[in-house]
Amino acid sequence: MKPVARRLGLGVVGLGRLGKRHAENLAYRVPGATLAAACSPMEDELAWARETLPEPPHGPHLYADYADLLADPQVDAVWLVTPSSLHAQQIVDALRAGKHVFCEKPLSLEVAECERVLAEAARYPHLQATIGFMRRFDPSYKDAFDKIAAGQIGRPFLVRSQTTDQNDNDGFFVRFAATSGGIFLDCTVHDIDVARWLLGKPRATRVFAAGTVALHEGLREFGDIDNGVAICEFEGGKLAMFYASRTQAHGNDSHSEVIGTAGGLTIGRNPRANRVEIYDASGIRNECTPNFFDRFEDAFLHEARAFVASVQIGAGEGDGAQSGATLADALEATRIGVALRESLQSGQAVTL
Repeated sequence: MKPVARRLGLGVVGLGRLGKRHAENLAYRVPGATLAAACSPMEDELAWARETLPEPPHGPHLYADYADLLADPQVDAVWLVTPSSLHAQQIVDALRAGKHVFCEKPLSLEVAECERVLAEAARYPHLQATIGFMRRFDPSYKDAFDKIAAGQIGRPFLVRSQTTDQNDNDGFFVRFAATSGGIFLDCTVHDIDVARWLLGKPRATRVFAAGTVALHEGLREFGDIDNGVAICEFEGGKLAMFYASRTQAHGNDSHSEVIGTAGGLTIGRNPRANRVEIYDASGIRNECTPNFFDRFEDAFLHEARAFVASVQIGAGEGDGAQSGATLADALEATRIGVALRESLQSGQAVTL
């Protein structure tokens, strides 16, 4: 009989909007995982954890300081859902503490910091480090990947992909702009990863970006935009076209199209919330997914389960199959995203 793997002790760091979702998944919906700890410097977020997550003695230890969580012997892996500017050093600290790492995207907003993390991770080959590009785990995107790998559309050479959010008038994105890295690193980075993944991970050679402020004038102060378009050229004649928006009226609309030499396919072209269609005097329509939490709910869950399973398979041996995007994948996504930001600012194409 195959031995049962020990439950993996996970420590969630950051309990904001997305951190709460991850914490609940890990606490209640991921076989083989135990939410051993949770960390936030915000007292209201720790209060949420006390009220929502399992109670002691089976509930997580709560910490206000990241170093204290890393010192917890019950934590085998950390789950970072913190501001992007903190990711690189927090990953390094976790690896040095002997912890596996899952980190939300991006790896960093700076290419040099990404490279520093990769160099540090090479010292710990027995530890897994995964970056949260969850679309790889969305059932529809995974099905498209498998169909492309099976040759059903011939040789893929062009991806058109977009990440567009429902307009938010409360000013969140404007307040966030100072630390987001700009719309291409915050939003399009998902499309960049998807494009590279579906095209076979080619190397980017040149990019061009342009954008506008359609509604949120406060973004100008940070050199950011609320709508942007971009083109990315890859080696081997492969191409990607990206669109990012903060101002959609109908909901979160994130979808992709792949064109190959023998056909094409689309993923999520209609951002429908469910299978209900409404017929009335205005026509025939369906309700749309309001935000990325709802659109990618299954992807976040599958991502967590895959990470836990991959660490358990290779526990102590370093031979577990890597789940999701690697640090090297995240480095390339940041490299392209930074180049897009530079192109937007200069108005010129950027050669990588």
